[in-house]
Parts: sequence; structure tokens; C-alpha cells
Amino acid sequence: MTRIHSQHSSKVDLSGLARSRHALDPVFRPESVVVLGAMDDPDDAAGAYLQSLLSGSYVGEVYRVGPSDGLLRGIRQYRRVGEIPEGVDLAIITERAGAVPELVGECVDAGVKAAVIASTGIWAGSPVGAELQRWIEVELAQGGMRVLGPNSFGVMCPYSGLNATPSALTPRPGSVAFLSQSAGLCNAILDWSLRERVGLSALVSVGSMLDVGWGDLIDYLGQDPDTQSIVIYMETLDDPVSFVEAATRVALTKPIIVLKAGRATTTAKAASQSHGSPFSNDEVLDCVFKRCGLLRVRRLSDLFAMAEVLGHQARPRGPRLAILTNSGGPGVIAADALVESGGKLARLSAETVASLDGLLPEHWSHTNPIDVLDDADPERFSRAAELVVADPGVDGHLVILTPNAMADPTCTAARLRAMGVSDKPILASWMGGTGVLAGTELLNRAGISTFSHPDTAARAFRYMWKFSRNLDGLCESLTSEAVGTEPDTGPNTSLVEPLAQSLRVTGRPTLDDAEARGLLAAYDLPAVPTFAHGLEEAVRLARELGYPVSLKSLAKDSSRQMASRLVRRDLTDEAALRMAYASIVTATAEAYGPDSFLGVSVWPVVEPHGYELAVSSRIDPHFGPVLMFGLGGSLGPVFRDHALSLPPLSPRRARQMIDETRIAAALRGESGSTAVNLTELERFLVRFSRLAVEQRWIKEIEINPLIASGSRLMALDVHVTAWDGSTPEEDQPRPVLLG
Repeated sequence: MTRIHSQHSSKVDLSGLARSRHALDPVFRPESVVVLGAMDDPDDAAGAYLQSLLSGSYVGEVYRVGPSDGLLRGIRQYRRVGEIPEGVDLAIITERAGAVPELVGECVDAGVKAAVIASTGIWAGSPVGAELQRWIEVELAQGGMRVLGPNSFGVMCPYSGLNATPSALTPRPGSVAFLSQSAGLCNAILDWSLRERVGLSALVSVGSMLDVGWGDLIDYLGQDPDTQSIVIYMETLDDPVSFVEAATRVALTKPIIVLKAGRATTTAKAASQSHGSPFSNDEVLDCVFKRCGLLRVRRLSDLFAMAEVLGHQARPRGPRLAILTNSGGPGVIAADALVESGGKLARLSAETVASLDGLLPEHWSHTNPIDVLDDADPERFSRAAELVVADPGVDGHLVILTPNAMADPTCTAARLRAMGVSDKPILASWMGGTGVLAGTELLNRAGISTFSHPDTAARAFRYMWKFSRNLDGLCESLTSEAVGTEPDTGPNTSLVEPLAQSLRVTGRPTLDDAEARGLLAAYDLPAVPTFAHGLEEAVRLARELGYPVSLKSLAKDSSRQMASRLVRRDLTDEAALRMAYASIVTATAEAYGPDSFLGVSVWPVVEPHGYELAVSSRIDPHFGPVLMFGLGGSLGPVFRDHALSLPPLSPRRARQMIDETRIAAALRGESGSTAVNLTELERFLVRFSRLAVEQRWIKEIEINPLIASGSRLMALDVHVTAWDGSTPEEDQPRPVLLG
């Protein structure tokens, strides 16, 4: 893995920081710090924080608030914060939980600019902790002091020399900022960073985020010249709007890499496929991170690795990786990891293959992975690499070396370094131990990211492509074309308002089939108008549509769960239809009463070369409408093949949603399947996303199935649920990307 070489410095000149314009400067670069808390013995928390401040390179003033005046451990001690004549930038509060609100109030009254509350036990999940948090908020409301915590391990800023934590470990100055919701992980990362010689620009334990949250910290570090990338260990996201706003601003200039824990927990809480959301909260977070231009990783080991790689390498323009190796086995391992993670093996052009034929022995692999054979010397390695990286079909290049008598790791690294900077990412895996260290160091200094294992390098490239695509999507969403729909006249609102008004007047929770199809028509979304109010009308429609057909009951005040049981499918002739109609009438009366039956909807069974798809919008309590596209019909709950996105959609983002599903290969016509008109499907998704954004009275809308065949799209079954009258409009979650 590439190492970020730290910059050693001693005392730091903090003059002029008082002119800083950012509210969090007192947290990261304070001119003065005061420690508040019991200090009866050296093991007390206050003593540990004080020792960290005094033993490092911090040059600001340090004070202590205690039971008496005078000097303690060589620093000035006062009875109260307000007695410190010079004023204080940062207070570190380590006192017992019950005393914290009063201390916070004293700090506010004394004009302290920021505080780290290290005290534990102040947690909103307990009645006592929640009450303490409420009193702290009351005190904070009296002034402008910012608070990190409670339950915070503290903050480190190597460039200002600040170590406001109980740890004696001090990281090297570097370019990566680490934000963590786990205090224990902060300690582990500190130890790891020193062992691996990884430098940090900041380390922050966010604690319970009573005040300062993810958005505040991302915003500050986005403006910090010492920070080039931000890595986050996250367990909860309590202020999504602030997070999204800050992340979308900063991600365009600095990589943000997130490890979100609790995936299994959130997945377990997902509602059932049939009667609730078919996707989990964790999938929604995936969608949010992607739209913000962030990179989400799955392993702790990937957090810093990707921060370093993204800080050194060019962004790939596509997912195609070329693998060059002097040993077949490691090349195959890398190829497997690449494909399994969603990347693609680059296909070499005929010109590149011909050039390699002229350079390599006749027994070379003649395909990707490119095996230059175990007798390759540094010159063969480097010349082959130059040919491969120049291939227009290659988006990135991985060079794998296993040491042997011919492959000099150091000399080969020097030859690769001499190739100069490429507009494509170049990764390297120098396998081995001490024998490859010198070569690895040469590559790192040249900005070529190195990995001990080839499969790790291949997955890193896949992450790079994912990050590049996320950034492209973010850039698009910030341009005028991001919310673009087709150049049409917009929705026919005269058709929509009566529907919403009808629900408000009657108090009904859902639209009936005719109303739901009218809503789609207002947005020019094709739906089959197949309503039959009697048996003979149903028979006529079935003849016109062509057998086989399906019937669905139209009933007053029908629940979605019961309505799904009032469907008769695959009716092959008129006799079957008449029997099905009679059974539906009886079942509807039994479920809702004798006067509840209104008729049936009739729709054709999917064509032999058609596909049953599903499109929906459901409200997430944090992020507002979340769009889903994927496989529908009876197979949807079985295969759970879907993609999510936040509205609004552009045509490009709609295509990305389609491409993220497994059914996309069939829709494109691959492997002999019948292709559908993807442009029309994109337009459908764009218009649907517009409906989800503009009609805020809709809580949930699902089209399942949406039949796609050839150039035709048909919405067969539509279900629309509105917010009930007890939910005020201001309490209905808004689309987070629109504010």
C-alpha cells in the first residue's frame, strides 16, 4: 500500500489564528486550552488529557480548572473558567456526567469558543443521558460555543501540535483526516498509523454528536489546506441534510471514503418484500453515498488504502483493467478478484497484441492477464507495460512482480518509475518480503500505489472506478442538465390536483386503479386503460388484448395486502375468464362487503419476449423519496434484483440505475435475448422521478409489473398511497438533494 510520507515539524506558530473565520478553528487550532475535571491521581482522565497536551508540540496556553489557585504540574490553575483573564479557545470537559451541564454553562458564560466533552454516560438512549443532553443544549443556546461529543475521545491536529486526547501516541503530520464514531478505533488507528508510517492531518472522535456533526467536520476539513482526503468510520447518520450538503461540496475536490458499520443490523430491520420496502436502510445509505460522490468501502483495511490511492492516482475512465505479471498464478488471482468485485478485464487491441508478439517470447499468454513469463528482466517488464498502458481499451494497469533471479524488484521498479506520469492509474503488487522493500519504496515515491497482494490491488482498482463514476454523477447533478427531462410541456397538473383533493376530502389512503392510471397519464407514463365495470365488458377487453390475460378486483377501500389476493392470472380463454370473474366478485364481497365491488382491471400476460419490471418511490424518513428499479412480477421477491437512486434523475443517471441490475443484460439484448428500447425506459424513469419529487402528497407509488417489450412500455398494476391527514406537510420528508 502507498505510504503518505509525513512531514516532521516541531513547534508550530499559531499567531494569527484569532482572525480565522471558521467556527471549528478553536477545536483544531486553539491558541489556548483548559482542562476541567477531577485530578486526584495520575490515572484520572483529566490528568491524561493534561499530560497529552503538555508532552507534545502544542505551543498554545494550557490552563487547569480545579479546587484551588496556583500552579499544578507547571501550569496555572483557576477555580472557575471565568477567572482565566486571557479567555479560552478550547475546553476539555472530563468531569462526571451529572456535572457536565453546569460546566458547559460556565464555559458559555466565560466566552469559551469550543469544548470537547469527553465525559461518558451522556447518551440519548437512556432516560438520564437524554435529560443531561437536554440541559446541555439549554446551556449552549445561551451562546455560540461549539461542542464535540459527549462521549468523545478527543481531537488531534498534528500540524498545530494539538493532542487533546488521553492517548500518549502522536501521529505523524500527513494529508489524511480520520473521523470516527468509535473511540476505541481511534486508539487502534493511532497505533497502526505509526507502525505503517501513515501521516494524519487530523483525528477526530465525534462521540454522540450533540452539536458538531459529520457535516460540520466535512465542511471544515474540506477547507483545510493540510487535508487532502477524508476517511470516516460511521455507525449512525443523524443529520442527513447537513451531511449531504457538506459531502457534495467537498467530494468534488477531496476524496471522502466511508466505512459504514451495522450493515447486518439494518438489513435485518428491512420490511418484508411483499408488504413493505423491498430494500434495506443500508441500501439507501449506499445510494446516498453514491449520489454525494463518496466512496464506501467494506473493510477497515480499505479505508486508508483507498484514501492514499485516490490521492496519488489518476481517475480511471472505465472499469477495464490490464494485468501484467511474470507469474501466471498471481495474475489469475487478481483477475478473479477484479471480476468478482464488478470490474472488467481489458481486451487488448490487435495492434497491442502484435506489438507484444514482437517483444515477448512466443509462449506468452496472448491475453489478459498478460504473462510476460518468469524469465522477464526489467527491460521486458517496462517495455511491455508501456505498450499495455497505451492501449485505448485499457482504463487502468496493474503490474505484478514475483521476485526471482531475472526479475530484479528494485531495477524493475526504477524502470516503471521512468515511464513518467500517466493519465491512467497504474497499480503495482511487488510480492514478497524484505527483498521487494526497496522497489516498493521507489514506486511509492513515484506515485505508483503498491499492494502486497494482487487481489487487493485489483479490488482497489474496482473501488477507483466506482469512485470515479460517483464523482461523474455528482458533477452532472450539479449542472443544469441534472434535473433535465425531455423537452416537453411538463405534467398536466389539471389531472393531478383533483386526485389529491379527492383523497383529502374522503380521507382515503390510496387511489383506485382508474385514479392511479390517471396520475400516470398526467406525467405521460404509459398505462393500459383496461377497466371493466361488468363481465361482458371484461370479455370484450380480453378479446381486444388477446389471451392469456389476468384480472384484478377493483374494490372500495381495498388494502394492498388483500388486493393482491383478488387477482386471477394466466386466463387462457373466455370460459376461464368468466369463472375467474365470478370468483373475484364473491371474494371481494367476502372481504369488503356486498357493495364494495366496482369491477375489474384486465391486462395481457407478458409477451413471449417481454420483461416484467418494477418501478417505485418510497419515503425514507431521513432522505425523502427513494426510487427503485428492477425485476418485477412474481420473480421480483425471489431474486431481489434492483437498483436505488435519489430523485431527481437525469437520463444518464436513469441509465446507470438500469445498468446496475442483473436484468439489464437481458434488456440490452445480450446472449440472444430480445432487446428493449432503453432510451424509452430512461425517459420513463426520468418522468417517474419527476412525479415523485413534485407530488409530495404521495407517500408511496409502485408500478409492478411494468411490461417492457421491444419498443413498448406498459404499466399494468399501479399502487399509490398518500400521506394521511394527520401528517402535516412540514413533517413529510423532502427530497434531500433538493433541500
